[in-house]
Amino acid sequence: MRNAFKESEKAVIYRTIHERRDVRSQFLPDPIPNEVLTRLLAAAHAAPSVGFMQPWDFIIIDDLTIRQRIKANFDSENSKAACNYSDNQKNLYQQLKLEGILESPINICITCDRARGGKHVLGRNSVIDMDLFSTCLAVQNFWLAARAEGVGVGWVSILDHDLLSQQLNLPENVYPLAYLCVGYVSEFLTEPELATKGWRQRLPLEQLIHYNQW
Repeated sequence: MRNAFKESEKAVIYRTIHERRDVRSQFLPDPIPNEVLTRLLAAAHAAPSVGFMQPWDFIIIDDLTIRQRIKANFDSENSKAACNYSDNQKNLYQQLKLEGILESPINICITCDRARGGKHVLGRNSVIDMDLFSTCLAVQNFWLAARAEGVGVGWVSILDHDLLSQQLNLPENVYPLAYLCVGYVSEFLTEPELATKGWRQRLPLEQLIHYNQW
């Protein structure tokens, strides 16, 4: 087809998508070379954004003291989250490894500046959260590029984001959208960890496709 990639190139794209993993337990201490990290950030910065507002910033966190504070933030929120479950499900939840804040060599917070682009951003009038959605695309670009480079990424969502904003000294209009643990890994699991641990399985695609209406 016109404008399509070569078959070998398409295979790499699909492999990267399907082998991407949320990494928590397999981080190595090896540092990420600056040129590799720059390529990952450039891939994230190449993401599409509503009105071309490019609302993201990247905070690279290698300070152990800061990461220890954020780990305490996670521990507190994780204890609260465990109360949502009971019996065997609670036991399984408490056994899950859900972050690699201290094990990974660096953490990166990808933020969303909700004031970037001014008061009226093209394409954002009807859906005000399009800036957040745009920043999610930057996260995905970063994640896929990282997988291609052999770098693991884990998104830590179990955090008090108001406290995280204080810990990272964020301006009032900047939201800490994604807190990522980043580093080389001993392996990439063949299946998502939550699936192998028995928490939840991937839904069949055919159950999720609708035509014209729900």
